[in-house]
Amino acid sequence: MSSPTNPQAPGQEQPFVSHLVELRDRLIRMLVAVLLVFLVLFPFANDIYIYVATPLMAQLREGTSMIATQVASPFLTPFKLALVSAVFLSMPYLLFQLWSFVAPGLYSHERQLAIPLLLSSILLFYLGMVFAYYAVFPLIFAFLTGTAPAGVAVMTDISHYLDFVLTLFFAFGIAFEIPIATILVVAAGITTPEDLARKRPYLIVGVFVAGMLLTPPDVISQTLLALPMWILFELGVLASRFFQQRRRAPEEAQATAPTAGTSAGESPPGEGLNIGPTPSSDGQGDTSDGEEALVGRDIAGGNPLDPERFRPLTEEEMEEALDAIEADEESASKALDEPDPVDQKLRWIKELRDQEEHTGVRRLLYEVLEEGDDEQRQVARNILAQIDDR
Repeated sequence: MSSPTNPQAPGQEQPFVSHLVELRDRLIRMLVAVLLVFLVLFPFANDIYIYVATPLMAQLREGTSMIATQVASPFLTPFKLALVSAVFLSMPYLLFQLWSFVAPGLYSHERQLAIPLLLSSILLFYLGMVFAYYAVFPLIFAFLTGTAPAGVAVMTDISHYLDFVLTLFFAFGIAFEIPIATILVVAAGITTPEDLARKRPYLIVGVFVAGMLLTPPDVISQTLLALPMWILFELGVLASRFFQQRRRAPEEAQATAPTAGTSAGESPPGEGLNIGPTPSSDGQGDTSDGEEALVGRDIAGGNPLDPERFRPLTEEEMEEALDAIEADEESASKALDEPDPVDQKLRWIKELRDQEEHTGVRRLLYEVLEEGDDEQRQVARNILAQIDDR
C-alpha cells in the first residue's frame, strides 16, 4: 500500500472536492445518456403513446376515443412520455454510473453482493412494468369502463391517462423489488428469514394496505398488486435463506476443519507470533507452563470460535508497547539520519487513535502489517484487536 499523500495529515481521505468533481462528471454523463435516448425516441413519441394507451383504447365503446382537454396536451403528453421512457430505458447505464461512483468505497465482499443485487433490481423493475401492462391494465380498464353509468361515454383525457399509467408502472416496478429488499435486510443483520416467516400475517395485511395506497381506488388493482407483492416476499425469504447458508458455510468449514497447511511436527500458521501471558485460573495473567496466548484477530490457526483464542492487550500494555517502540525509534534515529518509516506510521496511528479517526488508523495498520518487522506487526495486530472489540 502507498503511504499517506500528506505526511502532515496521516490517514487523510481523498479530498471532498475531488468527490464532488467525480460526482459532477458522472451526473453529466447520466444527463447526456438520457438526452441521447430521448432524441432517438422523440420522433416516435406519438407511436409510443398509442402503444401505451392500447389497453384502454381496446376497452372503449365503439364511437368513443381519448380526448385532449388542454391546448398543449397533444404535444406535451407524448413529449413527457418520451422523456420518461428515455429515463426508464437508460436506467441500466444510470445505475452503472452510480455504482462506479460508490464502488471504490466498498469492500470486496460487499461488491460481490452488490453487483448481482443491482442487476436483479433492474430486471425486476422492468418485469414489474411488463406485468402491469400485460396483466393488470386490461383487467383494470375493463372493470372501470364497464362500471360507467348508462348514457355516460368514457372518453379519457390523454394527460390524465398518462399520469395514471406512470403511477402504476412505478408502483409495480417498486413492488417487484421486494426480494431485493428482503435479501438486503437479512444481509445487513437487521432480521433473519425465520423472523420474517413468523411475521407473515402482518406482511399480508401490509401488502394489501400498500396496494390500496399505490393503486387507484378499486379492489381489482389493489389485489393485483398485493398478491404479487406477497409472492415476491416469499421468494425473497427463500433467497435470503440460500444467501445466509452460503455465507455461513465458509465459517462453519473453518470452525470444524483442522488447521490447514500443517503436518506432523510442523507448527500451525501463527505459531511464534504469540505475545503476552495466557490468563490463568486465578486471573493474574501468569502461566504455569510458560505458554503464550495468540493475540490479534488476523492470526491463523486454531478454532476461531474458541473464546480463549485471543487476548487483546489492555490499554496500559498497549501504551507501554508504543512507548517502547518510540524509545527504540528515537535511539535508532540518533544513529541513522532517516527514521524507520514503519515506526513513523505507528506514531501516526497513536495520534489518529487519540482523534478517533478509525478509518485512517485501519489503513495505516494494514500498511504496518505488510511492511513492518515481527514486533511492529504484533503491535498492529493488537491495535486491530482492540478496535474490533469496541
